[in-house]
Amino acid sequence: MSVNQKLENLLNLSLDTSAEERSRSAELETGYNPEEQTWELIVKYSGSLDTARELGAAVEEMRNEYAILTVKESLIPYISALPQIEYIEKPKRLFFAVDQAKTASCVNLLQEASPYLSGKGVLVAVVDSGIDYFHEVFRKEDGTTRILELWDQTQNRIYTEGEINRALEEGSREAARNIVSSVDASGHGTAVAGIAAGDSRGAAVGQTADGGGRSTAFSDSAASGIYRGIACESDLLVVKLGTVRPEGFPRTTELMRAVNYAVSFAAERFLPLVINISFGNTYGSHDGTSLLETFLDDIGNYGRTTILVGTGNEGASSGHTSGTLQMRRTENVEFTVSPYESSFSIQLWKSYSDQFTVSLQAPSGEMFGPFSEEPGTARFRYRKTQILLYYGKPGPYSTAQELYFDFIPDEGSYVEEGIWSFYLSPVSLVSGRYDFWLPSAGILNTSTRFLRPTPDTTLTIPSTAAKVITVGAYNCRFYSYAAFSGRGFTRLTNQIKPDLAAPGVNIMVPAANGGYQSVTGTSFATPVASGAAALLMQWGIVNGNDPFLYGEKVKAYLRRGAKKLPGISEYPNPMVGYGALCVRDSLPE
Repeated sequence: MSVNQKLENLLNLSLDTSAEERSRSAELETGYNPEEQTWELIVKYSGSLDTARELGAAVEEMRNEYAILTVKESLIPYISALPQIEYIEKPKRLFFAVDQAKTASCVNLLQEASPYLSGKGVLVAVVDSGIDYFHEVFRKEDGTTRILELWDQTQNRIYTEGEINRALEEGSREAARNIVSSVDASGHGTAVAGIAAGDSRGAAVGQTADGGGRSTAFSDSAASGIYRGIACESDLLVVKLGTVRPEGFPRTTELMRAVNYAVSFAAERFLPLVINISFGNTYGSHDGTSLLETFLDDIGNYGRTTILVGTGNEGASSGHTSGTLQMRRTENVEFTVSPYESSFSIQLWKSYSDQFTVSLQAPSGEMFGPFSEEPGTARFRYRKTQILLYYGKPGPYSTAQELYFDFIPDEGSYVEEGIWSFYLSPVSLVSGRYDFWLPSAGILNTSTRFLRPTPDTTLTIPSTAAKVITVGAYNCRFYSYAAFSGRGFTRLTNQIKPDLAAPGVNIMVPAANGGYQSVTGTSFATPVASGAAALLMQWGIVNGNDPFLYGEKVKAYLRRGAKKLPGISEYPNPMVGYGALCVRDSLPE
């Protein structure tokens, strides 16, 4: 196989596999349409893409010379050869990972006394699984919607504020869906939007659940709006991310489209914008250099935009391990595969300056390797499991080197269970650092894990992007770090991530189809911080105190105001960054 240096490693491997291999892999087929034999590709380019269009590519241009191309597989070599094309990546799957919360985050005082901040005049964009637009927390006091637009990517349909209001006038969810048929099937997006910007005049948003995790009975004081969301008067812009059948996960390309849409919408209306992203994945070098991450960094410079991303829930999943090699000593990295495990991948990331051999031992003791460092795809077989190995080279945006292993069972079978081992033998070392990652824990059986895991550098991507505000979770009832919350810092670049932590354990939120539920995860800590960002931007931009209070400046203010947690002496740290969110102390004196 000739390696195309303009393509990322995973795309090169995908193009070098057969249709059957792709169909049995959890990751390789993402972005490929087997019926039309086309690929959806993320590209960084310069100049014009007219030549790509002439070659037959469908082009969606984003801001700052990023684009999504849909092309026949046979055309990829010609597209990548164009001088305008700088680099190409394939899509990856994304995984979705307030009375007490508001009090802990120092919000109540700002809502109930001067400066009376509510997010008014700031647009909050929720990019997620959709929204229950019928729920009372997303309506104004007159019953009309607070949602300016709802883009349902699964329907390729944008619903306007007027259409949503006509649906609400129908009086029931069932009748409303005849006009606006978008549904939040999982309830994830509804919960996120409710925390960030719900206005519960008659229901309690943000109240912590009782000990059993059930909705508590709400008092008249709750009904008056005491327990409303953080930015309770912000307008909402909602994107329901598209999903790809049969796996049902959104892809990074859908996220890029959503963010581009939100930034364009706000810029055209001169609105300050907060974007909430409560999901991610584990694929990548975790140093902020993928096209998705640099896209978020760049697009955040448009308009008056602040982007917040959750760290994910991989902190305690045993899906990452790392170490530092020493000369004349072979390192053994063990992982166990659960019974009935379908295909999965493992990434090994290292510095290209380091040289060491890599071998793989199967549960029976059979050895494969040492593997050749020649770029391209190698294939091995152990019983009913095929192992694909791609030995990559550094890309134009990163000095990191990747070895990608894909474990694919025969049709109707599973990956061979038991304890597998990597053996790393140094040849020449500079730093000696290595990192392994498994896929997100949500798609693996619980006993598929590394036996000696490293909880640090378990941030999901794109929370590793440099210019986003990265949010971890803590338990505000006990003022303690939540063990599931993804930890920093970033690999090699050692950026301080997370920036801070917000309440993310047993938070009461609006549920799809009405009512309330208790939720836990960084998915729900992130909108607490997103709402807080909207309050700061209202104080600065809308109220005229600081017209430049967005982006990195919001990050700086939130970091400075963060509270220290008991038992943690060093700040910033990989668990909670600069500390726990406190909006009151983040406002300048």
